[in-house]
Amino acid sequence: MKVSATAKYVRGSTRKARLVVEAIRGRSVEEASNLLKFMPQHAAKDVAGVLKSAAANAENNLNLAADELRVLDARADQGPTIKRWRPRAQGRAFPIHKGVTHITVTVGDREG
Repeated sequence: MKVSATAKYVRGSTRKARLVVEAIRGRSVEEASNLLKFMPQHAAKDVAGVLKSAAANAENNLNLAADELRVLDARADQGPTIKRWRPRAQGRAFPIHKGVTHITVTVGDREG
């Protein structure tokens, strides 16, 4: 059985979030949670929240055992870019592009 959780429109770079997501793919939920707790990256906190939500979905909705769960898939996809303008000298305006990320974590039992 597979269960997933998604956090959409998370402010932060997709490229940086992918580094965190790749570190937990294939690990057990407990091991991935401990790993995320001590990672220095800012995105680790957001990924940890999504992982916790996916594990809770698996326990409550499908009655899967928490110690049997593994991270089957974890993705950080690019969302829409927030565009802002920064005033500069002599009346000019420079664009500011703020990245947004969609984080998806899929967990399941060891047999699945």
